[in-house]
Amino acid sequence: MKAFRAPKQSLGDLDAEVAATLIAHAVDVALILGGGGVIQDIAFQRADLSLELEGYGKWLGRTWVETATVESQPKVEAMMREAAIKTASSWRQVDHPSSSGIEVPILYCAVQVGPGGRCVVLGRDQRAIAALQQSLVETQMSMERDYSRLRHVETRYRVLFQMSSEPVLMVDASSHKVVEANPAAAELLGEAPGAIVGRSFPDAAGFDARSAQAVRALLDAARVARQPDSVRVAVAGRGSEFLVAASTFRQETSTLFLVRLTPLQPNLAAAALPKPRSKLLQLIDKAHDGFVVTDRDGRIVAANAAFLDMAQLTREDQVRGELIERWLGRGGVDFNVVMGNLRQHGSLPLFATTLRAEYGTSTEIEISAVSLDDGDQPSFGFTIRNTSRRLAVNRRQRAELPRSLEQLTELIGRVPLKDLVRETTDVIERMCVEAALTMTNDNRALAAEMLGLSRQSLYVKLRRYGIADLPAGSETEDG
Repeated sequence: MKAFRAPKQSLGDLDAEVAATLIAHAVDVALILGGGGVIQDIAFQRADLSLELEGYGKWLGRTWVETATVESQPKVEAMMREAAIKTASSWRQVDHPSSSGIEVPILYCAVQVGPGGRCVVLGRDQRAIAALQQSLVETQMSMERDYSRLRHVETRYRVLFQMSSEPVLMVDASSHKVVEANPAAAELLGEAPGAIVGRSFPDAAGFDARSAQAVRALLDAARVARQPDSVRVAVAGRGSEFLVAASTFRQETSTLFLVRLTPLQPNLAAAALPKPRSKLLQLIDKAHDGFVVTDRDGRIVAANAAFLDMAQLTREDQVRGELIERWLGRGGVDFNVVMGNLRQHGSLPLFATTLRAEYGTSTEIEISAVSLDDGDQPSFGFTIRNTSRRLAVNRRQRAELPRSLEQLTELIGRVPLKDLVRETTDVIERMCVEAALTMTNDNRALAAEMLGLSRQSLYVKLRRYGIADLPAGSETEDG
C-alpha cells in the first residue's frame, strides 16, 4: 500500500461524523472493534447485505470472531493479531451464516486506529465473485463431462466401424468421394483398406456400367427418402453380386451417405429345410432378442446376430465353443443356477440377471431356457431379452440410495462390495440427519451442533439426500 504523502495538510481536521461517512461509503460493511475484538458499531452500504447476514442485529456487543463460521474463525483471529503488530492486516475472506442457508463471503481488512486494540474493519461483499466462480467451475465440469462423453462415443464408433463384419462406406454427399471404409468393405471390393478413401463412388467399387448407374440413382433417391430401396449390383469382370443400400446423415455442416454392401450368398442350411422351418430360422436370426444354443456343458454351438450385438462382438466364431457363463453378470453363480434348473426340470422361465459385454458395458437381461433332447447329445436353447428400458428403476439403483436391507440384498452380485459399503454408510448418515432434524423440530442450527457438523456441511448433506426443501419458516434462529 502507498499512503498519502501529507494527510494532515490535504484532509484537514476531519471530525468523527465525516470519517464515519467516508468509511461507510467506501466499503460494503464496516465494523468498529473495541478491546478484545468486541463489535461497538456497524455500518452497511446496501440494505440487502444487512438483510442477508443472519442475526446481524445481535452483532453489537459480540466479538467479531463469534459472527464468523467455524471454518473462518482462525482467519479473523489472524487478522486481529496482524493488525496489532503492523497496524493494518492483509485482506482475507471470511464467511458468515445467512438467513438463506448459503454462507455470505466478505473480504475484510482490519486497521488499528487507536489505543486499547481499537480497530476499523473494512469489508467488501464477495457474493457476485463467488457466484461467478461457482458458475465457472460448473461450466468447466460440464465441458469436461461432454468432452469425455464425446471421446467415449468416438472410441466406440471406431471399434464398431472397424470390427463390423458388414461392409460399410462413408461417402460425401456433395463430391461422392469415399470418406471412410471399414476393412470388410475393402476386402469385399478387393482393395487395400486405405486405397478406397478419397476415390469417387461408385467408380471406386469397380461396378459394371449398369450397376454404377443404378447406384447413382440410389444415392439421388437417398437425398429425399429416409429409407430408399436397395439395388442389386455386380462387379465388372468378377461375377460377384451384392445389394447396395444407402441412407443420409448430418455431421456438423456436411451431409454424408452411409452405404452398406451385402454379399448375395445363398443360405444353404435354410434352403435344405422345409419352407416354414426355413422362415422360422431366418426369423430367429433376425430377431431383436438373443438366441443361443449350447451343448450339455454350456458351450455355445450357435448364436444369432442380436446376441452378438449384446456381447459387442461381430462374428459368430468369436462365441462358438465359449462357455455362456463368460457373458453372465454373476458368472459361475448364474451359470450354475441356469444349468441346474435345465438339467432337473428341462426349462427355466424368466431368469433375471445381467449380461457383460466385451468392452465392459452391463445390460439388464431376462433369460428363458429349454432343454433340447437330441439322443445322446442333449443341448440347451436360450432366449435372452434386453430389459434395460423396462427396468428403468433398477438402472437408477446405483444413483439413488437404497432405503432398506432388502434393496441392498438385491444389489449383491451386481455392485462391488466397496460400493455396497459406501451406500450403506450413506443410508446410516441420512437416517442420522433426519433423526437430528426431527429431534430439534427442524432447527438446522441445533441439528448441526448435535451432529458435530458446521451448518454449511449440514446444508450440503440436506441437498445431497434430497431433504433440503423443508417447509418455509422451519428454520429457527439459534440466536
